[in-house]
Amino acid sequence: MKSSRSWACPWAVGWSKAPASRKRLQMVDSTTLQRGRHALERRCLQSFAAPASGLGQWTLRCVVRARSPPQPVNAPLRAYYDKEQARITQQVAVAEHGELLGFWWAARDRLQPGRVTFFLFVKPEGRGQGIGRSLYESLERAMQAAQVRQLRVSVWDNQPEDRAFAERRGFIERSHALAMVLDLATFDDRPDDAIIAGLQGEGFQFTSMAALGDTEEAQRKLYALNDTTNRETLGGDGAPSWASFEDFQQRVCRADWYKPGGQMVVIDTATGDWAAMSAISRFDDHAYNLHTGVDRRYRGRKLAQAVKVLALRYARDVLQVATVHTHHNSRNLPMIAIDRKLGYVQTPGTWLMEKSLGCDTPAAAALPD
Repeated sequence: MKSSRSWACPWAVGWSKAPASRKRLQMVDSTTLQRGRHALERRCLQSFAAPASGLGQWTLRCVVRARSPPQPVNAPLRAYYDKEQARITQQVAVAEHGELLGFWWAARDRLQPGRVTFFLFVKPEGRGQGIGRSLYESLERAMQAAQVRQLRVSVWDNQPEDRAFAERRGFIERSHALAMVLDLATFDDRPDDAIIAGLQGEGFQFTSMAALGDTEEAQRKLYALNDTTNRETLGGDGAPSWASFEDFQQRVCRADWYKPGGQMVVIDTATGDWAAMSAISRFDDHAYNLHTGVDRRYRGRKLAQAVKVLALRYARDVLQVATVHTHHNSRNLPMIAIDRKLGYVQTPGTWLMEKSLGCDTPAAAALPD
């Protein structure tokens, strides 16, 4: 069981400049950037065209030095740009007078380099002029030249015209992510005290990575539970999120957003096994519940609800935020039911759309200059 597939899709950030002016699709750290994804999507992921007129002539340009990301963005995405901006390029559509009308970013999946996730943005006043179509055509040509095998894009589930644009270009739905938000002012956790006390009476210890010293031994156990439950998420594709413990340690435990106190853990004191976990942290003005998972041997005992309640208490009492956000695969009905019981309400989510480019050659070729 799991609250959200946090790591499946990398942030689509752009192109990187390789030596001798050869451009390759950049490997993007989705673990660091995934929480910036939804903040930016809420404002900018209007991926495809709607009627508009009166813009005059416009052109596509390849940007050698990256523009700043659209505003507003959250801290993780801004930090990435500050660190990597010299290596990022992107395709943009620019009006005669220089106004930026639209652009796309693309990035290879870190663990599956034959797959690319992209975002395509067109300003509302720029739609209906063929900008989205031209941007997408330039994107697909570049991906084919780079021997990419598969494209993925997220589309708002309350924007059917965006989905229709994608479907006309051969994309099919891969999964549906439901967005949910909890107002902590209305969160009543008193009924859960009895559940937690009962589980403690059965021999379960409720603790956190902070209380365990955040040692390497504890991090290895956190990785094992996180990785296993992530792969077993209902509706997921079973793919790993990290290449190894060292990869997890670098991209999660050493990330600036990682808070040991917000990594809640449940341990079976009879065996020493880690039975459940829930990870939460603060991003901008809200908390995000990144992952909640229960070892399959311990499911059906309300451990997911109990450990999630502790994570929510941490968000309310320590992080002192007003709301908590999360996402679920629409097929993960048990976790969705728990969150609804806790008071979460559903907000617009995204369809993950996918297209095969039919390239069977290795996916590491350089993009054309």
